[in-house]
Amino acid sequence: MQVKVVNAKFRNGVHSYSFSPRNLDLKIGDYVIVETEKGRDIVRITSAITLVEEDTLPEPLKDVVKIADEREIKQAQENYKKAEDLLDEVKQIVKGENLEMKVISVECNYDFSRLTINFTADNRVDFRELVKKLAERYKIRIELRQIGPRDATRILGGFGICGKECCCKQGFGVNDHVSIKMAKNQNLSLNPTNISGLCGKLLCCIAYENPYYEEVLKIMPKVNSKVKTPDGEGVVMYNDLLKQVVSVKFSSENESEIKEYPLSDINKEDKGE
Repeated sequence: MQVKVVNAKFRNGVHSYSFSPRNLDLKIGDYVIVETEKGRDIVRITSAITLVEEDTLPEPLKDVVKIADEREIKQAQENYKKAEDLLDEVKQIVKGENLEMKVISVECNYDFSRLTINFTADNRVDFRELVKKLAERYKIRIELRQIGPRDATRILGGFGICGKECCCKQGFGVNDHVSIKMAKNQNLSLNPTNISGLCGKLLCCIAYENPYYEEVLKIMPKVNSKVKTPDGEGVVMYNDLLKQVVSVKFSSENESEIKEYPLSDINKEDKGE
């Protein structure tokens, strides 16, 4: 059976979530109030209403309750700012508890009925007493959420070694698995300084670009394999995967020479298999 679905993002979110639009006339960019497992919140519509097979949905749809009015949107913005302004105060409270944790951000839902504190820590932290103290101080429900270095960087933002804003801040690479093998596929230096982002983990863009390199590697000759060129037979020394150019070494009794050829000029004799 097909059901109506609309996608939306939470404030500062990078993922879209599906909701049931019910009979509401929703447009991209609308701010709406939705039901969530943790109560109601405001989200922004990111796609038009579509029909999908119900059995393809990972879980039952939560409802869009209503389109948020100007008063609710304004109040939400004020509450978000109010939560952000609590960051320094919360950090001081955590410091007073002598807990080995670093507070990254303080967030709230649109009506300020729940305060979420994102933090990083090297080890498991017993923050039960901290929750009690914060709940007593702010008189609302408190949620402490331990996040990893990638999520911390996504929240804080920054610029990568390429000079552009971090991929995770723009919504790219957040769920991508990145591996050293991908870096090797791209002939990257394996020096951690060169292939690590601000979070200290492998650069997200390595996974983003990897599909191209995997396809090109299938058609390029292997390094140290023998190939035929317009100038005779030689040995592959290096592959420029972006330009699809092959560096070939020719050796004689007295000298050796390396020449570059486009892939189209290479007739692979030995694939090294």
